[in-house]
Amino acid sequence: MSTAETDMPPVKRAQVNGIEMAYYEAGPRAGVPVILCHGFPELAFSWRHQLKALADAGRWVIAPDQRGYGLTSRPEAVSDYDMAHLTGDLAGLLDHLGVEKAIFVGHDWGGIVVWQMPLMHPDRVAGVIGLNTPFLPRSPVDPIVIMRARFGPDMYIVWFQTPGDADKVLAADVDKTMRFFMRKPRALTAAAAEPPEGGSTFAFKDLLQQWDGADYDQDALLTPAELAVFVAAFQHSGFTGGINWYRNFTRNWEASEGLASRIDGLPCLMITAEKDAVLTPAMAEPMPALIGDLEMHMIAGSGHWTQQEKPDEVNRLMLDWLTRRFPA
Repeated sequence: MSTAETDMPPVKRAQVNGIEMAYYEAGPRAGVPVILCHGFPELAFSWRHQLKALADAGRWVIAPDQRGYGLTSRPEAVSDYDMAHLTGDLAGLLDHLGVEKAIFVGHDWGGIVVWQMPLMHPDRVAGVIGLNTPFLPRSPVDPIVIMRARFGPDMYIVWFQTPGDADKVLAADVDKTMRFFMRKPRALTAAAAEPPEGGSTFAFKDLLQQWDGADYDQDALLTPAELAVFVAAFQHSGFTGGINWYRNFTRNWEASEGLASRIDGLPCLMITAEKDAVLTPAMAEPMPALIGDLEMHMIAGSGHWTQQEKPDEVNRLMLDWLTRRFPA
């Protein structure tokens, strides 16, 4: 039996928003459900520790493989991965579950999506927990323009805009790609944040192609069995679906004009990670001025993959907040 089968509840499937979504459900079907939304390049499996902890605490908890990932559908059109579709999928999942509202938890790209839920589907949101990913006001300029100017043309999000390129590079050796990304903070922090002379910051294409994997064992985040789950999933799905989320930055920015710039009347929790080089704690500093009901905590020593790297700390903070704000 695989780690995916032993560490996760049985997979379920739902027809939502024009796709088939695979999801994993645990805990009693009572109270306000907690929806766990993963980032890139991840899966519902990234939340295995939280699924168990929340269910053991009596919480109804659901983690989907989101659009383009894992066992969920992978539409071909880039525009099918814009924010309207991504938030619509979560609203559709609530319809499938027969519930009006949920507490949405998001890490990395999942965090971007769950912070948009109160703006785009306010009647479906009971609360929001951001993990690493802060709530940010709408940029005054297309964010891709800003990233290209600030970080250079090879910065990974800018690189992802080129059709087909990143897809092929990441898929060329999925095992190497997942080992490169899924590492503890020491491995990625210096390389990502300190570009070569004249080069781009966060130039993951060059870093990946130059990496020989010799230092992997000392920085490994996952067990071999856990790593194998991610490798098998992305060998099956490829990376295009996940990368297409990034290819909608400009479209999402254009469509967001007129949306609210604050979140009020909604309990929110923000958990930052001290050593996340991509989503730094400093990025979350403006949030108290943007959210009326906000609690913030930082997890010391954690890199980017916080729910997998420091699961006990994440579980403790989430359950403490849920107990106070949403008593069972």
